[in-house]
Amino acid sequence: MQKEAMKLVANNKKAYHDYFIDEKYEAGVSLHGTEVKSLRMGKCSIKEAFVRIENGEVFVYGMHVSPYEKGNIFNKDPLRVKKLLLHKAEINKLLGKIKEKGFTLVPLQVYFKNGKVKVEIGLARGKKLYDKRQDIAKKDQRREAEKEFKVRNLS
Repeated sequence: MQKEAMKLVANNKKAYHDYFIDEKYEAGVSLHGTEVKSLRMGKCSIKEAFVRIENGEVFVYGMHVSPYEKGNIFNKDPLRVKKLLLHKAEINKLLGKIKEKGFTLVPLQVYFKNGKVKVEIGLARGKKLYDKRQDIAKKDQRREAEKEFKVRNLS
């Protein structure tokens, strides 16, 4: 039994701030050679990215993969729409959930798993402003508690 090697390329912290993540799915990505080389160098951003289902296929929009420096004519548009690879049953399940009010799909992270590029997408519900305020308040409380704990342990 082989241990799965996972190398994180990009993380979408903003998604956890703006949404409640209900379920997570792992999807492969259809890429070109120079895009994969650029990803290996860690040049990817999914802060503004979102996922849509069209004609039974899943696409990620706004995923920025910087052009590969040594790629010259083979480089593709950095903001090109990329197809995500999921099983038909998973796509149908996601489609049913998205039709419910308030659900959307957001990319959470991009990583390499056993040499293949994977995107973790989350089925998400939007947070209201008061939910975000509660999260910020909790974070501040935790930070204060950690600070007091550190001060108490140093004395």
